[in-house]
Amino acid sequence: MARKRKPRTRRTSTLLGGGRKKVDIDKIAKALGAERQGKVSAAGGYFGALQLLAEIEGRFRVPSGGGRATDPNWTERRLVPIAPRTLARLQDLAAKIRKQSRISIEPMQLAGLLLEKTTQQFSDEEG
Repeated sequence: MARKRKPRTRRTSTLLGGGRKKVDIDKIAKALGAERQGKVSAAGGYFGALQLLAEIEGRFRVPSGGGRATDPNWTERRLVPIAPRTLARLQDLAAKIRKQSRISIEPMQLAGLLLEKTTQQFSDEEG
């Protein structure tokens, strides 16, 4: 017997239509005569970038006491050594994200998000 799923809505990226409309994925699937089978993730390229932007917009919140927006689930603080070339890439990517989405993200916040996504992909492939 199939378990009934809670309707899932997702905010669209500001790059995809400019608004903050909610999209009911289950409703779209039903209208198309389809059934959701699982989560699909883009790995890179244009669609990967859009997915990353949408995730940043959906997860990052300004703390109640003010300050820089962050993921409220991030409670651990660690120092991560990286090469200067990698830091430069992260700085470039963070600057592009700030310009395109108007979300303030720092290079090491982006690094943390990418680490989470990568470790999740490895876990999903194992299981």
